[in-house]
Amino acid sequence: MRFTDALTIAAPIDVVWELTTDVENWPSLTPTITSVELLDPGPLAVGSRARIAQPRQPAGVWTVTRVEPRAAFAWERRGPGIRMVGSHILEPVDGGTRNTLVLDVEGPLGGVLARLTGRAMRAAIRTENSGFQRRAEELALGYRSAGD
Repeated sequence: MRFTDALTIAAPIDVVWELTTDVENWPSLTPTITSVELLDPGPLAVGSRARIAQPRQPAGVWTVTRVEPRAAFAWERRGPGIRMVGSHILEPVDGGTRNTLVLDVEGPLGGVLARLTGRAMRAAIRTENSGFQRRAEELALGYRSAGD
């Protein structure tokens, strides 16, 4: 099952990309993430791992499977009977950046989990995207003000 949320952020793609890849700072952007700990040094790259804790869920390790600078990154978490893939897709548009968050829930238990928690997953993705939007637009205002 796929959950997605897309919105336009009034900020340059570089600002949104910086927030997207600064995963350890995500808890300051959204209440849906309690902590993020990078388990591998350096910038996000295919194979990088992070332990993510979220409210009412056990912490889990997510492994980066795709990085396209300034465009997209994806990572996955696997468990018995389930695979979750989170994707962050950025596209330049007039007035800023189109930010699309996607969560694919797959596997024999994926459908059951998605049906049981679908409403909460949709709300979490929407909340996360709104947090990115709020912070990116604050940063973009600061950049524009500094340039005046």
